[in-house]
Amino acid sequence: MDDLRARLRRSLSELDSRIETEWDAIPAAVLIPIYQEEGHWKLLFTRRTDSVDVHAGQVSFPGGQIEASDGTAISAALREAEEEIGLNPADVDTLGQLNPLFTVTQFLIHPVVGFFPWPYSLTPNPSEVARTFGVPIDWLSDPKNLEVRERRPMISGPNVRVYYFKEFEGETIWGVTARITLNFLQLVNVESR
Repeated sequence: MDDLRARLRRSLSELDSRIETEWDAIPAAVLIPIYQEEGHWKLLFTRRTDSVDVHAGQVSFPGGQIEASDGTAISAALREAEEEIGLNPADVDTLGQLNPLFTVTQFLIHPVVGFFPWPYSLTPNPSEVARTFGVPIDWLSDPKNLEVRERRPMISGPNVRVYYFKEFEGETIWGVTARITLNFLQLVNVESR
């Protein structure tokens, strides 16, 4: 994975991050923060506080709604990462976007991929983020660490398949964060062949 940054930049430039829809959806963006620690590439996750209004206590990437003043999903993801974990946008090398994902909660999430230097002095916003933690890409790529479960949807309808990663350092990555992670890993694994 020595040239991970160059390979991802090339692959992301070939993706079409536009999406056409007839449904009203709330536009949102997340940053998939990548860093290297002791020779291992890692993704940085957050666990939201139990007091936030949406997705309390869940593991997520830094992000939120795209505001009119943001202009782009990339700008929104960088703004949210700065607000939530103190990651300065100038310190992030953004490579591009994965394809957007719909959520059952009516969000259309635009995942933005970016590298940042490590070590880094993150300053989580205590009203939004309980903690940050890194997970090695190698661990996430191991199929033994992934489970698929059936879950009842929030609205009526058949059960849906929900992806869960096994617990890592006391945290469970699941739902849309797991789907975004899997889409990212698919890109990494295709590029490593």
